Formats: sequence, structure tokens, C-alpha cells
Amino acid sequence: MTSLIPILLLAVGFVALILGANWLVNGATSVGIRAKLSPLIIGLTIVAFGTSLPEMIVNVFSCIKGSPGLAIGNIIGSNTMNILLILGVSSLIWPIDVSRVSIRRDIPAGFLATLAITLMANYFFTGQARTINWMEGLALLLMGFAYLLLTMLKNNPQEETEDIQEAMPWGKTILALIAGIIGLYIGGELVSRNAQILAKQWGMSESTIGLTVVATATSLPELITSIVAAAKKNSGIAIGNVLGSNIMNIFMVLGISALITPLPFDPMMNKQLMILFAANILMLLFVFTGKGRKLSRFEGALLTLGYVGFMWFSLVVG
Repeated sequence: MTSLIPILLLAVGFVALILGANWLVNGATSVGIRAKLSPLIIGLTIVAFGTSLPEMIVNVFSCIKGSPGLAIGNIIGSNTMNILLILGVSSLIWPIDVSRVSIRRDIPAGFLATLAITLMANYFFTGQARTINWMEGLALLLMGFAYLLLTMLKNNPQEETEDIQEAMPWGKTILALIAGIIGLYIGGELVSRNAQILAKQWGMSESTIGLTVVATATSLPELITSIVAAAKKNSGIAIGNVLGSNIMNIFMVLGISALITPLPFDPMMNKQLMILFAANILMLLFVFTGKGRKLSRFEGALLTLGYVGFMWFSLVVG
């Protein structure tokens, strides 16, 4: 019989993660506004990295505590949710315009990141057991830094007309940053510990619980951020948050996780990797179909239904 205590502590951990990420994102965004970064760049870097912090913290704690199986599942599940559910729901609220720079740079970078972990997890580079080792983790990090450098070099605050909030006073900015770090630490500790307990009680593998339960919860900051941006008709933040978060999840989060300990890969998860590839392709097709470079409400509905199918497949079929 499943004890309610791990479930309650897991829920508390998720709340702490979400609040911590939100505070940290607000503080970091305020710094970005003061640095005169454009809305798209803020979405692709500061907001995307901030909303990827729950994945980062959960993965780091899981790796340190000897449960690296959560790591890859968490990232595959989160990235699939970002494309299918978060972009889908955001497009239902307001059709999302996709900028030319996102089509030329960010969507291809997402494909490259997904291809990289697919090859690494299936011992394409090293010929070793199905793991992502420290050398491959370092390679992911270097690709992540290269992407960030390219993004920052292309920053042009005048190229967009969307409005973002004003910068907070420095006192509130620093307080938000500190509170965010504390919330993320507490949340990461609670989630990693109780996810291990529940995986054993439910008879699920660490990869599966990472792919479903943990990935869904750690993606809530991205969901909230993109929904709010879509409601404000701010396509730059909505699409930039999702694309940037997916790239950060693979290059930075998995890269750092692999530096801590080799990440084991369950061959059964190749099916979910193929679904992630299909989601990327579907997003690209939708961008180039219909009127203009945008995701319509109808296409958003199809993406959302795709996520329902993904969850059913992961939990029932495997």
C-alpha cells in the first residue's frame, strides 16, 4: 500500500520548485531588462534557463543520491510536454507567431540537441554501454555555451515591438533571487528523495517516473510562463521560452548531470525519443502551413491531443 507521506512531500517539493523558479525568473528577468535584452532573448536565455531550473535541480539531486535513471526520462518527458502541451495550450489561447530567427536558429538547435542525446544514449560515439558519460556531458555543455553565445551576439532590442514588464527595484530583485535559490534547493531535495520512494512503491522504473510524474511537474513553470505570455499576446516570450527551455534541458541540464555521474539509458525509451523527434517535426510543419509563420488554434489543439497520446503510450504501452 502506498504511503500518503511521500506523495504529500513530493507535492510540497513541486510547489517549492515552482515558487523558487518563479522568484528566480522574476529576479533574473529584471536584471535582463536592465541590460536592455530583447523579449525574445530574455525568453530564450534568462526565462528559459530559469524555468529549466526545476529539471536541473531534480536531476542534480537525483544523480548525487544515486538515482540517475530519473535524469534522461525527466528531460525527454519535459521537452515533449513543452512542444506538445505547452505550445499547444498557448496556441489555443492566442495564435503564436514564430520569428524568422527562431526558424533559422532555435528550431534547428532543438533538432540537433535531440539528435545528440539519441546518438549518445545509444553508444554511437563511445561504443560503451547505453549511458551518457562525462565526456559526452562536457560536449553537451560546450554546445550549450556555443548556442548561448550565438544567441547573445544576435541580440537586437529594437527588432521586436512586444512589451515586457518594467525592472523591479534592486532590493526586490536581490530578494527574489535569494528566495528563488532557497525554494529550488528545498524543492529539489524533497522531489528527488520522494520520487525514489514512490518509484519503488509503485513498481515503476526510475526512467518511467521521471518521464511522466517528475517531468510533468518540473515543466509547470514553462507552462505557466508561456500561458501568461500567450494571454498577453506576447509571442516572443511564449515561443522563446519553450524553444530555449528544450535546448537548455538537453545541453545544460543533461550535460551537468552527466558530469556528476554516468546517466543510464533504458533502450525502451527510444520510443519516447522518436515521439520527441516527431513532435519537433510536427511543430515545424505547422509553422510552415497555413497563413504566415504561426501556430493556429487548430494546430494547438492537435499538439495538445498529441501530448495526451504521449502520456497514454508512456504509461500504458511503455
